[in-house]
Amino acid sequence: MAVGLAQTLARPGGNATGVSNLATDVSPKLVEFLLAAVPGLSHPAVLSDPSDPTIVAPLKHLRTAAQSLNVDVIVCDASDPAEIESAFARMTREHAGAVLVLSATRFFLQRRLIADLALRHRLPSVFAWRQATESGGLMSYGRNLAEGSRRAADYVDKILKGARPGDLPIEQATQLELVINLKTAKALGLTISQLLLLRADEVIQ
Repeated sequence: MAVGLAQTLARPGGNATGVSNLATDVSPKLVEFLLAAVPGLSHPAVLSDPSDPTIVAPLKHLRTAAQSLNVDVIVCDASDPAEIESAFARMTREHAGAVLVLSATRFFLQRRLIADLALRHRLPSVFAWRQATESGGLMSYGRNLAEGSRRAADYVDKILKGARPGDLPIEQATQLELVINLKTAKALGLTISQLLLLRADEVIQ
């Protein structure tokens, strides 16, 4: 709804429906989990793609959450691999203490590059997809994309059988998972607290 594709979740109208990725709701939690992993963090960077309209609302919510926690974020824009590398160079120049990666489609496709750059620049990283943590990111919190794809397939089946997209309610994910990569934490010299590890749905050794 935030990007104008649907009127309501129950009756989206038009030609849009599907499974919400909850990016707007998850972004404040990314701040909280990163602060839990990096005590004393006050100056994290946010990797944002200005060409992706779906991250406008998540970025707004993230800024609000950061402000409420007395955290000053550096928003670094990037839309392609070269700009992503430049963004990390800027993070280093501005002495960022970590990086939060917004859930832009381009960033998902470049997740391994981003995870590698974060490690190279000694920046703890948090993402919205577990695939990025599996690629070397420090941690992730968000819905399981594989499960979301299976649910989306159900929508395709209904539409092919004659259902109108605008009449199908937008489904919101109810299961969110926290994944932590201890191998990356060790490479960064971080000790993840036992409390945070106990909250994790999966810990990658």
